[in-house]
Amino acid sequence: MPQLLVSLSSGWGVGIVVVNVLLDQIGLPVPAVPTLVVAGALAADNSLFGLELFVGASLACLIPDLGWYLAGRFFGSRVMKTLCRISLNPDSCVSQTQLRFERWGPGAIIFAKFVPGLSIIAPPLAGATGMAWPRFLLLSSISAVLWVGLILTAGALLKPQIQLLMPHAQHVAAMAGTALAVLLAAYIAWKWWQRRRFFQRLRMARISVAELYALIEAGGSPVIVDVRSATARALEPRQVPGAISITLQEVASHLKHLPRDREIVLYCTCPNEASAAHVARVLAAHGFKRVRPLFGGLDAWIAAGHPAEAVATGTATVVLSTEQP
Repeated sequence: MPQLLVSLSSGWGVGIVVVNVLLDQIGLPVPAVPTLVVAGALAADNSLFGLELFVGASLACLIPDLGWYLAGRFFGSRVMKTLCRISLNPDSCVSQTQLRFERWGPGAIIFAKFVPGLSIIAPPLAGATGMAWPRFLLLSSISAVLWVGLILTAGALLKPQIQLLMPHAQHVAAMAGTALAVLLAAYIAWKWWQRRRFFQRLRMARISVAELYALIEAGGSPVIVDVRSATARALEPRQVPGAISITLQEVASHLKHLPRDREIVLYCTCPNEASAAHVARVLAAHGFKRVRPLFGGLDAWIAAGHPAEAVATGTATVVLSTEQP
């Protein structure tokens, strides 16, 4: 790090930037924005160097995107689940990305690099949802060109300020490197603490697949709620027989319709039953006593060999409570 600013002005400058951007886009904690800003300032008076930087950095964005897209295309939602298991934000990793994908449509690919967390999840999600590769290639290229171009331009505009720092590059870089290292360590520690709290909140009574199946066979008539997003349901278009669909964002509007005198079982396909557990906590906070997430979610139900039905189209009918108000 102390030699970075000096090295960028050498013949190895383009290579350093490209490698930095490539590692950043793969998902490693190696931020590329500071490097691109400095490189943009150095390239302000050298159009050839600037063109090489622009093309190289754009390709360094595009190649990992294509890799993640192919991973999603061949391995489906398993890629997102794996990424979110190691994410510092496991509670929102998949659900928030899918929500943005549903709201923004193809625009989610174009603006993915400007939204923390979306940059890594959007390409495999596009592949898993069956987006045609020419369309993805076009949208991802636009995203790379916009992201790299805007940062290099910002560096060029900041050239006077950066030039003032260049004589003191090693000293400034050493101080900046130390500060960044401290901030990164603090950020990771904070996120780790949030992750720990999140998993502690998930520690609630669950119902196993075997218990749910036995309950259904015994005529217990549990209310089974599928809390997956529309995108998740498209990725896995099967559901537990008789399940009703209520997404995380729709819970509040359905509270009055859910019965308080029957067992309510919630399931999803996210790591650690995160969405199902979150909805269970919301229901518990509103006085529902018999609420449990399904351990292992829909994946465990299907893996156990129990019957599954095609996801119903249209709006599901919510079971009304049999209790008197």
